[in-house]
Amino acid sequence: MATDWLGSIVSINCGESLGVYQGRVSAVDQVSQTISLTRPFHNGVKCLVPEVTFRAGDITELKILEIPGPGDSRQCGDLQQMETGIPGVGCQVGPSQNGTGKVLKKPISSSAPQNIPRRTDMKNQDLIISPQQQCSKSYMDRHVETLTQSKGFRRRHNSWSSSSRHPNQVTPKKSGLKNGQMKSKDDECFGDDIDEIPDTDFDFEGNLALFDKAAVFEEIETYERKSGTRSRGTPNEKPARYRHDENILESEPIVYRRIVVPQNANKEFCTDSGLVVPSVSYELHKKLLSVAEKHGLTLERRLEMTGVCASQMALSLLGGPNRLNPKNVHQRPTVALLCGPHVKGAQGISCGRHLSNHDVHVILFLPNFVKMLESITNELNLFGKTQGQQVSSVKDLPDTPVDLVINCLDCHENAFLRDQPWYKAVVDWANQNRAPVLSIDPPINELEQGIDAKWSLALGLPLPLGERAGRVYLCDIGIPQKVFQEVGINYHSPFGCKFVIPLHST
Repeated sequence: MATDWLGSIVSINCGESLGVYQGRVSAVDQVSQTISLTRPFHNGVKCLVPEVTFRAGDITELKILEIPGPGDSRQCGDLQQMETGIPGVGCQVGPSQNGTGKVLKKPISSSAPQNIPRRTDMKNQDLIISPQQQCSKSYMDRHVETLTQSKGFRRRHNSWSSSSRHPNQVTPKKSGLKNGQMKSKDDECFGDDIDEIPDTDFDFEGNLALFDKAAVFEEIETYERKSGTRSRGTPNEKPARYRHDENILESEPIVYRRIVVPQNANKEFCTDSGLVVPSVSYELHKKLLSVAEKHGLTLERRLEMTGVCASQMALSLLGGPNRLNPKNVHQRPTVALLCGPHVKGAQGISCGRHLSNHDVHVILFLPNFVKMLESITNELNLFGKTQGQQVSSVKDLPDTPVDLVINCLDCHENAFLRDQPWYKAVVDWANQNRAPVLSIDPPINELEQGIDAKWSLALGLPLPLGERAGRVYLCDIGIPQKVFQEVGINYHSPFGCKFVIPLHST
């Protein structure tokens, strides 16, 4: 009975060492307990030898993949089924007993695309089976006993029910069992001939050249223009991008020159936003402060506002929150405040008081005079209530470099002070200390400045300062808009949300 299984396609599992072999049974020897396969496949790869023989002791599992009919042509199976490693694709069934041949309506496997039926369409697939293939399971069991009665030939019932049926046999659906469906899908997915896979690489560049991107974008743009939809842009057009501080809503055109002075300005500045800020002469600036004082902006208010703005700028120059926080008590900054016996010096004393209140070590230099201005006396009384240090001799100033020097020595009017010995000594000390210098309301004439500044702070409107003034900043001291109009200045505030802004030379 073993000869009845010649020509069957089987799968032999020889364990992890030898692997799995598939092929058509060419010989079964019951005496020597061997089985031979022709044109075998080893682990899915076609073997180089035409035939292999297995002993019963090497076989751990045997599965019958296809049982040929009485009149099947083996040439079709050998040529097409074994080359692909998957049986039952494109093989014609032999004639039946009543003389009528029936053919499966499944195309022969090729490299052309095939329509794979869905799972829901399996019951509607047109499969015509000959009577010889509709044999019962008990008939197959009796024939397979002659092949598996030897030692070492074992099989599992579930493997037989799912894998050993003829591939063209219709399997009824059972709840929870999908082995037949999975096997059918494996055949459909992996059933192509491996010898027909092209060896040449895919030409990505050539296929990409077939796609005309410019034509496609032009077609999209034409369609959107006709339909009125928003254009996504073409390769030659980039959408507008806005910064986080730019408004995307349409507004009135910006007027960058919103401050107009009665006479032509000798020098003009501009803010970070591009607003033009013209400079004014010292006479016009003095008149502006006088009119503001007449309307209630007294000298004490102006000194307080100047001191607050100057201290805010100085705190930023000292490092701001990175330097002035409770964790950096050991890095307490030191500021040398150089003041003269005039209103400019009173502005510096007010700044020093606010700096000392913010935990800055302030050393105030003020020369001794028999009679001081009332504004200076008042500011000194307030400064004496802080932890700041006041000195009147250059020898008491620190020998080591400080973090910042605030210069309030120079004045617009009292030019004779520059000839005093204390003035020259302080200027020499500041130039040798190598610390950055901040000048508050410096004079116009560069010859009147003994100390070169890195930054200068102007009040209200800037004066035409020279290069020795360094980078110019402007602070708001609270002058109302109608006060500007009274002196003939068409004014619109350039400060925005700040009280101190930088100015750039145009």
